[in-house]
Amino acid sequence: MRLFEMLLFFTSACLLALLFIVNPRIRRSALLLTSGAGSFLLGIHLLVEGYRVQLLFLYGFTILMLILSLIDVFKKQKAVRTSSRIRRVLGRLFIGMGLIGTACFQYVFPVFDLPAPTGEFKVGTQVFHFVDSNREETFGSTATGKRELMVQVWYPAQTGTGQYASFIPDTRILSYMAANYGLPGFTFQHLKYVPSHAYSGAEVSSSQTSYPLILANPGFGSSRFLHTSQAENLASHGYIVAVIDHTFNTFATEFPDGRITTSTTNDLFSPDHDYRTENGNRDKLGKVLTDDVAFALDQFELIQSGQIPSRFKGKMDLKHVGVFGHSIGGATAYDAAYDPRITAGIDLDGGLYRLRDREGLQKPFLFIHSATEYERLKMVRDNRVYTDEELERTGSTREWMDQVTEDKKLELERMREAVGAGGQVLYIDNAEHLNFTDVQFISPIFKMLGVTGKIAPERANAVINAYMLDFFDMHLKNQGGNLMKGPDSRFPEMKFATSLL
Repeated sequence: MRLFEMLLFFTSACLLALLFIVNPRIRRSALLLTSGAGSFLLGIHLLVEGYRVQLLFLYGFTILMLILSLIDVFKKQKAVRTSSRIRRVLGRLFIGMGLIGTACFQYVFPVFDLPAPTGEFKVGTQVFHFVDSNREETFGSTATGKRELMVQVWYPAQTGTGQYASFIPDTRILSYMAANYGLPGFTFQHLKYVPSHAYSGAEVSSSQTSYPLILANPGFGSSRFLHTSQAENLASHGYIVAVIDHTFNTFATEFPDGRITTSTTNDLFSPDHDYRTENGNRDKLGKVLTDDVAFALDQFELIQSGQIPSRFKGKMDLKHVGVFGHSIGGATAYDAAYDPRITAGIDLDGGLYRLRDREGLQKPFLFIHSATEYERLKMVRDNRVYTDEELERTGSTREWMDQVTEDKKLELERMREAVGAGGQVLYIDNAEHLNFTDVQFISPIFKMLGVTGKIAPERANAVINAYMLDFFDMHLKNQGGNLMKGPDSRFPEMKFATSLL
């Protein structure tokens, strides 16, 4: 809750309490003074912090109490009490319920602060629009008919002036984000007030001649914005991080000409499909996402050479390129890492695709799983058979789960190979799937629904960032790597899953 929001709520609570004062003269003066202060705070709040639909009751109550107080003061005759005791009690009860409801709204939909980056560099950010003239768009319509991508880059900045860029500057997509979670379109409009820790368009830091490049991939129905804290942290430690909005696989992407695309790739999947059809469609989607990464890397090579004008000319160390992603974006990171230009990668809780298309990846790769995914993989390792009750609870058939198990066994083999090449397999105790994104900060309701785990969001973020940084430092900068050697008392939540292998 922001400062003036808290003060406004406090004055509203005081107004409710003052209604219970018996002495009319004292009550009249106190209500006028408090409602006047509340209205003053309301004006400052609207000017400095901005309007929020979740606070409508506070706005209306504060203004109404000021109006009623002024009317009461300027009446020439003593007011005649016409309202019944029951009506007064019901009115105060309504006000109390309104304040409780407002407090709940503020708790469930807070204007939060993203965790501050831990590195020494200031952070800059810039957005690129890339058009792949060699690929037709197959998931929807675009202005050119070709595959288009929005890619946001976070990087070490020389200096930072003015205000931080917004966490989600493309505010038109916020209604689509709410719809993606089954909520009314206005629900997330307050996120436009959440700041990042990056400065738009700042110059690249001259502290080093170049910085390793890391490409990142959001999950299904996600967005580049939901990996802001991870990208900022890596950038503050001397990396250039490019997060790709995979068009039509995000909840929404806004392009420079004002077009907005939404998720259509969910049309590939249906409960009527058998497992092999669903798996084949996932591979089909995966190939497009992998090709997006290769194309983005092509573009950064052109930027590095100056063929595409940019402040990043000559600033990227393209001999040390990393990749990471979450969910299907983690699978994309793994699949894209077969590209010889990529040195190492990280999969954040994502099941792999195109497993049978090629041999195992012979380069360092880090897998970080949620507690639930670890338990699922442990069942596969132990050859545990699902009971009829478990199948009914998950809505799956035995045939379906047998095929899932077969693919998971192949995933485990791929993980073994990655460890042999310098990678590692970990999981975070009490973490769930969305703890690997900034969704975990948006609302505590996600923890109540079980899509984020019992671990505190700030702690989950700190643990994930520490291990991502250590792994990339080890393989892209030839430093660090201590966290990859074994359990660390500073991070008891992070467990080594070598028993799976």
